[in-house]
Amino acid sequence: MRNIHAIYENGVFRPIEPVELPEASHVVFEPKLVEPDLLGPSLDEVYALLSRRFDSGEHDVAARHDEHNP
Repeated sequence: MRNIHAIYENGVFRPIEPVELPEASHVVFEPKLVEPDLLGPSLDEVYALLSRRFDSGEHDVAARHDEHNP
């Protein structure tokens, strides 16, 4: 079994990623506080970065599409 990262909100531990357990499974765990910086960027931060436009300097990217395809 691997470690499961969760957030404690409103009296409930909410897993940050999918957990492969049958519904209504009883589990025992020992909560350990983790510094947020150790978990990496949040999904909001990742989506904000991905939504930015980057200027490649190429005005017609489609014109060079076949250069990198075999």
